Amino acid sequence: MIVYNLRCAGAHLFEGWFGSPDDYLEQREREFIACPMCGSTSVERQLSAPRLNLSSGPTAAAPPPAKTSAQEGMRRLRALLARSEDVGERFPEEARRIHYDEAPARPIRGQASGREFAELVEEGIAVLPLPEAVTPDSELN
Repeated sequence: MIVYNLRCAGAHLFEGWFGSPDDYLEQREREFIACPMCGSTSVERQLSAPRLNLSSGPTAAAPPPAKTSAQEGMRRLRALLARSEDVGERFPEEARRIHYDEAPARPIRGQASGREFAELVEEGIAVLPLPEAVTPDSELN
């Protein structure tokens, strides 16, 4: 495709795309080209800079791959886990103690059954279930 800068009799500038120079001439003669602003079919080509396709030019370095939202989520989750205290099977009891101001507020993690988790939620205690595969970096082999 060839892109031409065009100007109508009303001095409006616009561009047109053509398959060849002959296509442009034929469409202009048949008044198929019309100004998109005023509808004039009196159209002339304007000078424009040539487009050069250089295959040997320098190639731009590929940008570094962006972190996916899943990768970013895992990074944040691991950072949170690294700052939390593992209370193990005492999790339901310790979560209640913190919620009812019987223990100092702090981030904790541990294990709870589905029933225990549901009971904590019913009591209005903010808890978040995590898959077992999520482990802080300090506990990885």
